[in-house]
Amino acid sequence: MRSKHNKQLIPQAKQLRAEMTKEERHLWYDYLRGYPVRFIRQKILGQYIADFYCAKAKLIIELDGSQHYTEDAMIKDAERTRFLEGYDLRVIRIPNTEVCRNFDGVCAYIDAAVKQSLSQPDG
Repeated sequence: MRSKHNKQLIPQAKQLRAEMTKEERHLWYDYLRGYPVRFIRQKILGQYIADFYCAKAKLIIELDGSQHYTEDAMIKDAERTRFLEGYDLRVIRIPNTEVCRNFDGVCAYIDAAVKQSLSQPDG
């Protein structure tokens, strides 16, 4: 498997960090940034940039806007997930609408996913 880091994507990752969506900002500043297990934003993994990445929990969080629900986008997202799972990472996808409508539930879901991952023998 190729290296996780792709230096060609650094400018794009920096731009995505600077121009986060309102849902990404909300999740980052109101939950993940202060979470006890470290998350980072816009992590380059191979040919992809993950919205949020927790190395210790081997977890990726992807926030999905409406553009992710077309047939073509769903196929691309499935390919992306398979690629990332090849690094022994778990990918969880959360619709932007859930961040807006059920923020506490989203945070509880992420917390449970992290705790479940850390409870694994190799976590």
